[in-house]
Amino acid sequence: MNIPIWPGSSSFQPGDTPFGFYDADPQFQSDADKFSKFAAQRLGYPLVEVELQDINFYTALEDAVTTYGNELYAYQVAENLLSFQGAPTTIQPGNNQVVQENMASIVRLSQQYGEEAGVGGTVTYRSGSIRLTAGQQEYDMNKWAVDNGIQGRIEIKRIYYEAPPAIMRYFDPYAGTGTGMMQMLDSFGWGSYSPAINFMLMPINYDLQKIQAIEFNDQIRKSQYTFELVNNQLKIFPIPIVHYHDLWFQYILESDRNQPYLDNQGQSLITNASNVPYENPVYSQINSIGRSWIFEYALALSKEMLGYVRGKYQTVPIPGSEITLNQGDLITAATSERTSLIERLRAYFDTTSRKTLLANKEAEAASQKNILADVPMTIFIG
Repeated sequence: MNIPIWPGSSSFQPGDTPFGFYDADPQFQSDADKFSKFAAQRLGYPLVEVELQDINFYTALEDAVTTYGNELYAYQVAENLLSFQGAPTTIQPGNNQVVQENMASIVRLSQQYGEEAGVGGTVTYRSGSIRLTAGQQEYDMNKWAVDNGIQGRIEIKRIYYEAPPAIMRYFDPYAGTGTGMMQMLDSFGWGSYSPAINFMLMPINYDLQKIQAIEFNDQIRKSQYTFELVNNQLKIFPIPIVHYHDLWFQYILESDRNQPYLDNQGQSLITNASNVPYENPVYSQINSIGRSWIFEYALALSKEMLGYVRGKYQTVPIPGSEITLNQGDLITAATSERTSLIERLRAYFDTTSRKTLLANKEAEAASQKNILADVPMTIFIG
């Protein structure tokens, strides 16, 4: 049988890998041939023939580098996804960037609470009015919405139904007596509401007490201006006695509140881990720790490929007999090694997570404090 075997040397050329992710990197070009020799010898060459070619080793190396990058950047994405979400997908790839934490996701959440209080959020507050009818106490706001061509259900947020300002009924009982005062709020546009004609300056708390007395009188002795709103059925108190007064209110569309998507304003935004902009790593920038892992993982891939090849040729005839190849052993060992390497890499990334690093710094600071507590302190005598 004419089974292709490793010839003992190789010469890498760009285009020899399936995807060519790293073919233009001089360091990858150099390491590709070195790894091929390393892997072949680890698989038993030249004591035994290795039924692989140089391109098989190049493929394993490319696969291992890509797997390393995927594991690394997947961890980075998981660590920083809240900072990425909502940013344009056109931002610079994060490979060589220090990710700066931001408050965007927290602010987006807090805006929704502000929306309910009417002080923020992403839901538009709209204004409307309804004509009050003399003697009519109840008004159907759902019918108002239909009559005004509004699609969907509305939610009333604020109703401007209040008693007339007390200042409108503020009269100086001492006007013209010589001990009265001139309404000192002309600068606010309220001077015309008082008939006072004298020019005696009174403290502002005098006006406030008078206004408060009027308001308390209205609340206790008169039918208070108020309303009841249940399921958009509005009931107002007291019953209107005129029919030409408009009642103003603010409302939102429930469809606006129920909108789950952030307005992207025509941009393509980062929404999940799949479109966070990370690219394949630059091979020459991977340190010796990473490359060591890559070589081990590529060797496991090469061992797996060799196992599948030998599975096709389970027995090889030799003069007077035949030999059985170790396909099962190779595949079992390769699978175990790959699993172990992935677990080891993820455990290493866990030790470099933000949470772990901060915990280590906290423990280090506590240890230093305990050590310094045992250092004798000098007493200065002046």
